[in-house]
Amino acid sequence: MFTGIIERMGRVVYLGRSDGKALSLEIDLGETNNDAEVGDSVAVNGACLSITSKCGRVVSFDVIEETLHKTNLGELSPGSKVNLERSMLLSDRIDGHLVSGHVDGVGRITRTEELGDGSIKMWVDAPGDLTSFMVHKGSVALDGVSLTLVEIADNSFSVCLIPQTLAHTTLGFKRPEDHVNIEVDMIGKFVKRFLQQMGGGPPRSV
Repeated sequence: MFTGIIERMGRVVYLGRSDGKALSLEIDLGETNNDAEVGDSVAVNGACLSITSKCGRVVSFDVIEETLHKTNLGELSPGSKVNLERSMLLSDRIDGHLVSGHVDGVGRITRTEELGDGSIKMWVDAPGDLTSFMVHKGSVALDGVSLTLVEIADNSFSVCLIPQTLAHTTLGFKRPEDHVNIEVDMIGKFVKRFLQQMGGGPPRSV
């Protein structure tokens, strides 16, 4: 479980298939590596991955096909920066919102607008089966960053990025046509599932 508050950005040092199976992703975690151990969960651009090996500041993750299909991790290359957050403790303050690290899909940035207060408004195209979970002023995670929804349409939505977010996450580098991982509010998913079952129809995957 995560909060969507990014600890720092890491740097990809290797991405490839060394054994012909899962994709191997190696990341320099920097200072977040101080207490990271093999088996720990880390959200990489919002996708929960388990550390499989560690050598100094560099840790390795195995990325399976399902994760590649549902996220933008396959678009990374050596030198790419990624958002990093270690799993939360039950005693932690939740400054963002509850984030599972299970990415629901990928959206495409369509445009950005600089606002007068130093923030940026970002519009993202997304499938209707994701926007259906979104509510005005509700929460969404983009590349693992907890954000508040501003506008919602059938196949798009917007968020505002404050200067702190722009300076300390990869969203500050994103441009139109770039892809972002989307995780909708997990509470909304449970509520929708419950209402579908209460309505008497067959439950649908959410």
